[in-house]
Amino acid sequence: MNPNFLQTPIAYLKGVGPNRAETLKSELGVHTYGDLLQLYPNRYLDKTQYYKINQLKDSGADVQIVGKIVHLKTVEQKRGKRLVATFADDTGKMELVWFRGYKWIRENIKINEPYVVFGRVNRFGNIFSMPHPEMELLKNHERGLKIAMQPIYPSTEKLAAKGITNRVISKLQQQLLLESRGQFEETLPSIILQELQLLPKSEALLHIHFPKDQESLAKAKFRLKFEELFFVQLQLISKKIIRKQKIKGFPFEKVGHLFNTFFSEHLPFELTKAQKRVIKEIRADLGSNAQMNRLLQGDVGSGKTIVALMSMLLAIDNGFQTCLMAPTEILANQHYNGLKELLGKMDVSIELLTGSTKKSTRKTIHERLENGSLDILVGTHAVLEEKVRFKSLGLAIVDEQHRFGVAQRSKLWKKGASHPSPDKGEVGGAVPPHILVMTATPIPRTLAMSLYGDLDISIIDELPPGRKPIKTVHRYDSNRLKVFHFLREEIKKGRQVYIVYPLIQESEALDYKDLMDGYESISREFPMPDYQISIVHGRMKAEDKDYEMTRFVKGETQLMVATTVIEVGVNVPNASVMVIESAERFGLSQLHQLRGRVGRGAEQSYCVLMTGNKLSDDARTRLQTMVRTNDGFEIAEVDLKLRGPGDLMGTQQSGLLNLKIADIVKDNQILKTARHHALRLLKEDPKMEKPEHLPVRKHYAKMVKDKAIWGYIS
Repeated sequence: MNPNFLQTPIAYLKGVGPNRAETLKSELGVHTYGDLLQLYPNRYLDKTQYYKINQLKDSGADVQIVGKIVHLKTVEQKRGKRLVATFADDTGKMELVWFRGYKWIRENIKINEPYVVFGRVNRFGNIFSMPHPEMELLKNHERGLKIAMQPIYPSTEKLAAKGITNRVISKLQQQLLLESRGQFEETLPSIILQELQLLPKSEALLHIHFPKDQESLAKAKFRLKFEELFFVQLQLISKKIIRKQKIKGFPFEKVGHLFNTFFSEHLPFELTKAQKRVIKEIRADLGSNAQMNRLLQGDVGSGKTIVALMSMLLAIDNGFQTCLMAPTEILANQHYNGLKELLGKMDVSIELLTGSTKKSTRKTIHERLENGSLDILVGTHAVLEEKVRFKSLGLAIVDEQHRFGVAQRSKLWKKGASHPSPDKGEVGGAVPPHILVMTATPIPRTLAMSLYGDLDISIIDELPPGRKPIKTVHRYDSNRLKVFHFLREEIKKGRQVYIVYPLIQESEALDYKDLMDGYESISREFPMPDYQISIVHGRMKAEDKDYEMTRFVKGETQLMVATTVIEVGVNVPNASVMVIESAERFGLSQLHQLRGRVGRGAEQSYCVLMTGNKLSDDARTRLQTMVRTNDGFEIAEVDLKLRGPGDLMGTQQSGLLNLKIADIVKDNQILKTARHHALRLLKEDPKMEKPEHLPVRKHYAKMVKDKAIWGYIS
């Protein structure tokens, strides 16, 4: 087959032409033969064979079965009823289920008569069930026509309007396979094909579009999912290897005076085992001659700041400058104040650079960075400006990295380039700073393997001693008076309270009204002069926000009524209660972040999730998860199942998971297998030069050239 065959523009395929080509491009992103080939069916109608109940597999395909209805019952459920029929053949039993139209079905169904049922099978425990099956008496069915296993492709209204139906796409796929004679280049080495008993590429592509039965479909799916994840992992791992070999880093050879002084005299509390482990991992990286690129994950309040500071002190001890970049001014301010407090009277210079830094102060900061007299710069995006130049940036720390775009991070890299080394004169060429990325948004292991497969990962998975886990409860609006009584009791003990309202961009006016109504009812319940209330929301001027925040931090107000602007940032150890209004409107990670605003002192803290009585199933799962656990990683796993990987990383990251057939959550096991094989291949043959790895190298080079793998990850 001509190697460029799959690059042929789709308009040239028989049956397409210029008009259809335009619609296929705009609606399905199909530009070439290769794109059409990778437009995989969503599901299949299998009318080729009759399954026995004991042959059913959880493959998500539609199947047909011959059997009899032996029992019918109506089951009460939350909303209305459902009709459940026990359907049996000579090998076992399953259930047929109807949620609507069941009165008619009940009256017309014939018990103990042979039927052919057709539909998608779901599995719950050991029982298979088929919701709303197509049904036909066997005697009528035998007189009818038989259709083979039929692929169902993605569709849109516009495609249907232009006459590009499922049947048309199916015909185009047939035409494509005809023109290629079903011959496609193999992309995987024969050893992997043998070990995993994978179908050859050509067979997999034929069977994914035109499977002859369930088994050939399952094998084709496995082969194509494995291949997709294998090449993604190959790219991530080889990037990591190349970086460690080629991208030199400044070696921090000594653990010096500042690090030791801080460790022995300024530590506010004994480090946890997890913190010690992570500092050890970072020290090994920094001393290794290669550039460090490490992701530090730790739940809210797990003590990432101390780890960051100790890493900075290592850099300063070795004659380098460091910077810490945060996504918002509030957070940058908090890091700056936190670091200053930790450093106490130590001889380390630190400055803050944000959008609101005065011009005169900026000028001084720029000068001190360039002459090397400033050790630590904390800031927002302002750190990335062209004017900000370091004399010798050795370590850059990025907090909540998923909020920064890729272009912004690469600017940070260049800050360390071709600057003179402090004690060794000029170092030619670009030496990027070591990079430590911190996040309090726990990323499930599955996702971390894919999104950050090219970073080394460190995890702080225990809280500092003396911290009590936060108690979380779910209360309905009808319990509001009891909740207010509880808040008064806490305030009596000298504690402070947050009350947070949801912020949903599309309805700013509505949010503002909710917040103001809430503020009024809280002012009635907590009247002055006994109580002082702060209010913070997005419509306020920055200085007014800061004034209110400062009053709360100083303890001059007992209650802080706010929208989610406080999600990141404020550290008030005395605040012991977080009330989240309309908690059902928040995502899990946001609820978890908000809860992390309390529980920072030694006192018992509480999080109260307030909701109305009507809750969707997903909302109920989110609330139950919050009440059950404080473990950010467990919460992230549930979140991943509920929302899917694209949403989890926020919009600018969702393009990363643009997979054609694999699903990072459901195909977790295949992902692990793919990573294992990719690692093994690169260990044996880092440049993929062995003759048996030629197919991999060819396909890999082509994908890198087409930017088909995520060349833009981290």
